[in-house]
Amino acid sequence: MRTTSRASRALVLAVAASTAVGLSACNRSSDSDTGTGGQAQIGVALITKDSTNPFFVAMQNGGKADAAKNNVKLTVASGKQEGDDQGQITAIEDAIARGDKGILITPMSTGVNAAIKKARDAGLYVIALDTPPDPADTVDITFATDNREAGKLIGQWAAAQVAGKPATIALLDLFSDKIVSVDYNRDQGFLEGMGIDVKDGKKNGDEAPTGKYTASGGGDYTIVCNEAGNGAEDGGRSAMEKCLAKNPNINVVYTINEPTAVGANAALKAAGKTATIVSVDGGCAGVASVKSGVIGATAQQYPLKMATEGMAAIATVARGGEKPKPDTGLDFKNTGVALVTDKPAEGVKSITADEGSKICWGN
Repeated sequence: MRTTSRASRALVLAVAASTAVGLSACNRSSDSDTGTGGQAQIGVALITKDSTNPFFVAMQNGGKADAAKNNVKLTVASGKQEGDDQGQITAIEDAIARGDKGILITPMSTGVNAAIKKARDAGLYVIALDTPPDPADTVDITFATDNREAGKLIGQWAAAQVAGKPATIALLDLFSDKIVSVDYNRDQGFLEGMGIDVKDGKKNGDEAPTGKYTASGGGDYTIVCNEAGNGAEDGGRSAMEKCLAKNPNINVVYTINEPTAVGANAALKAAGKTATIVSVDGGCAGVASVKSGVIGATAQQYPLKMATEGMAAIATVARGGEKPKPDTGLDFKNTGVALVTDKPAEGVKSITADEGSKICWGN
């Protein structure tokens, strides 16, 4: 059933409530003097993929704002850019050397797994944020968006837009030389949402290049390309240019994140083409791109909640408290997702860009 205004308002209120823990950190006065009832301060490292992507900046800022609540000495580190495994490995080794009690990390790739194991062997409690490692038990637990579900939402929405007409699809992924769960879960989830059969659910690009999609009545599809944009605007533009060179008639574009989507749109515009672009993240800039029509729909996630709840969990465990547990049916704690679009689709629950802007993150 088409999402009504009342249902939409109910959804945004539910999402806002679920993220209240993270968002309230920005408005909380410092309680570093009292800590947690006189308990000793503990060291925690927050290691993101980079320090420029608005998603990771929001995560870092949320962690810093909330550290005093748990009497945590938070050290923030990151790779230099997406793909910098060694930068994260160095930060993990530094956390061990400092005697930190735990690590929050958005793992770059399987290349950092050995360093994470070294930290856990040294007694640190390690929580992955946003990107579940492969395998999942590389860390103690993951706090993340259900990226598969995020992909399915934008896939279902995209199928409703083509509505039985041929779908000529470009898939703009994260990497071509690394296997990252967030990458294949979003890509494969999108295809599943479109009703396209996937072969190996943990591998991008092995599905049949042509066939039938079954969502929203179904129709023919052609997958033109799987190109890596490295999660950046310039990468998204160059990846889209490569795809257009293969087939100028692309009408559906999946993008790993919103900077990639903006770059893809620039390439389409330069070529005098238009297409339905879908993405994942839900930062304020991305929601604004939905409002302006650059992105048709995006799946919104909540990095502040990941950071603040993860940090609180490490503090609890370090002081002898209960360890967090995965949500039922998942191997991680789900921090929520909502589809943001101003063109609601039949049977796909969503919120508007105006509603999404009230709970977005970043600038």
